[in-house]
Amino acid sequence: MANLVIDFILLALCIIGLTALMGTITNVFGMKIFGRGNVDKFKTKSSSIQSGWKKVGGR
Repeated sequence: MANLVIDFILLALCIIGLTALMGTITNVFGMKIFGRGNVDKFKTKSSSIQSGWKKVGGR
């Protein structure tokens, strides 16, 4: 009976862990396969727009 409980807990942890990481795994897979050169598209565009701006605030 103890083995059944241990197996059930291990199965539950595996299912919960896989479900929690499924979005991250899918995102990484999608970016590597379908993203190709477009990964930094928005960061590059934002940097090019802000290149001439003055630094303000803080030290």
